Amino acid sequence: MAHTDHPTMRRALRREIAGTIGLLTDEHDFRAMRRYRSFTFDDHTTYLHQVEALLKTRASQGGHTTVALFDPGEYADYCAETGLDPDAPASRTRFTAQLASTGPTVPYDGRPLTDLVPALVDEAVRQATWEYASTLLARLGDCAVCGEDIGRAAFSRASALLVRILDTAPPGDRHLVCSVSATPETLVAVLRADQDGEHTRLEEAGALEFTTVLALGIATRTPGGLVMRTTAPGTTDRVYGWRLRGEGLAPLTAGEVFDAYCTDVDSGDLISPESDVDYTEPPDLGEQPPDHHH
Repeated sequence: MAHTDHPTMRRALRREIAGTIGLLTDEHDFRAMRRYRSFTFDDHTTYLHQVEALLKTRASQGGHTTVALFDPGEYADYCAETGLDPDAPASRTRFTAQLASTGPTVPYDGRPLTDLVPALVDEAVRQATWEYASTLLARLGDCAVCGEDIGRAAFSRASALLVRILDTAPPGDRHLVCSVSATPETLVAVLRADQDGEHTRLEEAGALEFTTVLALGIATRTPGGLVMRTTAPGTTDRVYGWRLRGEGLAPLTAGEVFDAYCTDVDSGDLISPESDVDYTEPPDLGEQPPDHHH
């Protein structure tokens, strides 16, 4: 009977396990967790160094690790709802496991935490933006005139507009920004659409968020706009855009695009325009507005 090397098998199996680590990205969240006696770290910087060392070790052993944003407030609520003791490592493990499927995450790809943390925070903002916009869309209910679900109709309209925008864009990689003046603050969605030959590659989650924010602007007739930048080898970058108008998009003039692109969103101050960038009018989308307005 053949002898089986159990330690070797365990090492092989360990490489098959995909792990998730919940990361406390800032000092405020770290201090909130220190109220639990079982959380033994004293210093946030030391904690981040230890996490990074663990991630590097797992990667060197062939393991895949997902990094999730650990929110102490959400953790406390989770423990209250599930009856778990919040001052127990096992509870934190269970909460982190749930984050892997529901919360904002990024895969560890070897980059330093100083680069990974901003990416994780950006992902959290994206997810919160999508959830907020989706909630507002769902609350709009049905049209009093035709009975159609207003949010669903606006999402279909936004999807069709995005397809037309990408179809009419010049060759190259596209970077789109959609902003809608929602309350309490403006919602912003960003989408990259890279061209690979004749095919356009879209990141599914980013496209969903972008379409949802655009749909919210359409459904609520809220002031907003959409700016596109295209980049291709050997050509000048092109920047153009539209403003939201009713259930459609109205083209911005080259001057309006220049003003929008060269103004700081927070301060309102002018930003120096980039060289080798052509601020221009958008192509004709060639689409008709819907017959019925909600």
